[in-house]
Amino acid sequence: MTLHMLKLCVGCDRIDELEDWIEEKIRKAKSKGKEPKLEHVTRQMPKRRDEILEGGSLYWVIKGFIQVRQPILGLDARRGKDGIERCAIKFAPNLVQVQPSPRRAFQGWRYLEAKDAPADLGKRRKGEQELPPALLLELRQLGIL
Repeated sequence: MTLHMLKLCVGCDRIDELEDWIEEKIRKAKSKGKEPKLEHVTRQMPKRRDEILEGGSLYWVIKGFIQVRQPILGLDARRGKDGIERCAIKFAPNLVQVQPSPRRAFQGWRYLEAKDAPADLGKRRKGEQELPPALLLELRQLGIL
């Protein structure tokens, strides 16, 4: 059974900002002749690692709402300069916009069961105008979207 991860996207207020960060990271790696690595290093290796690697995604919370997900490609042990072992979450460059779902702030990451994950909204075009997530949520609750 697929399991997902949930993480706050600190430093980004909009999906476009996350897209720009990803594009910049890829561009910098390529300009140095390196293979781009999209990863986020976190303190703990998930104990339910195998379930996540069965097609799980990293769902990003932006401005208090789950807004996008990125497919997880790997979870690798990584030892820091301090000697402490951490987890590098490797993910695909593509972002999939999901139905905005409110989420309170938390530290680190959380598991997200597949049954609780917000539905995909489909492919987003770069630069496409974003409606605020609270407005999207309200429009959906009213049955307009």
